[in-house]
Amino acid sequence: MPAASPVQSNARRDEAGEALPITVLADRVLVQMALAEGERRSRAGILIPATAQVSRRLAWAEAVAVGPHVRMVKVGDTVLFNPEDRFEVEVQGDEYVILRERDIHAVAATRVGGGTGLYL
Repeated sequence: MPAASPVQSNARRDEAGEALPITVLADRVLVQMALAEGERRSRAGILIPATAQVSRRLAWAEAVAVGPHVRMVKVGDTVLFNPEDRFEVEVQGDEYVILRERDIHAVAATRVGGGTGLYL
């Protein structure tokens, strides 16, 4: 089982004022979406504003921490998920999204090979 990845934060402090590390638990994946995720360009080069989003469009984000029971996602992987199935959290002024591994539809990484991604 891979070790959980801590996220360093000043959001929570102990009695001495020291920053407490945050560890993602169970099958959760902490991801960070690109800042310009709302706007995108069509293949013809037309800029599509964030206000013109399609309702069921999936989004890509980078995994920054994973829980100890996550099987297929590693820190640094890019994952595809439904933006409606997410919980947002702010850590030290940065916005993150926390997901369950089962809510991730695809992983983009060079190491991902012949696995099916199914839980047996």
